[in-house]
Amino acid sequence: MMGMMLAIIVVLSALEHALPPIPGLPPNMRLGLSNVVTMYTIFFIGYKQAVLLAVLKSLFVLAIRGGLAGLLSFSGGILAVFGIIAFAYIFGKNASYIALSITGAVLHNLGQIVVVALILDMSGMFILIYLPVLIVSGVIMGTVTGSLLSVAMPLFNKWDSWT
Repeated sequence: MMGMMLAIIVVLSALEHALPPIPGLPPNMRLGLSNVVTMYTIFFIGYKQAVLLAVLKSLFVLAIRGGLAGLLSFSGGILAVFGIIAFAYIFGKNASYIALSITGAVLHNLGQIVVVALILDMSGMFILIYLPVLIVSGVIMGTVTGSLLSVAMPLFNKWDSWT
């Protein structure tokens, strides 16, 4: 099952990078479709496995796109997974998929910007300037992927009952 989840994440990640940039979004901003798989893993397989998937995805990105991309994938992915897990734990069944997805998307962006700031030895001002852009784009992309998850959950529930 984990191999299949990782394969889906890899395919979605490659597909997203093959698509042209979305007009109006900051450079290199993606939908984050693999977050749907990560959230499925959190709900149906387990927290530890979701963290493992984030690490394995980062290793894939490292191998395909290099060190910086791998580090950014890791920092954003791990922070997003732990944030989604914490949000789901705190709010339980009251947590909407969209809210969970927004949490993950915003935290993913924050994890990446912190690493970039540390690498470039930037002052806190750089983060404050770009922070609103990252938050707004995280909310937009999180809403899109959360909506996809909301639509897909009945299918996932059916699939889970077959396995």
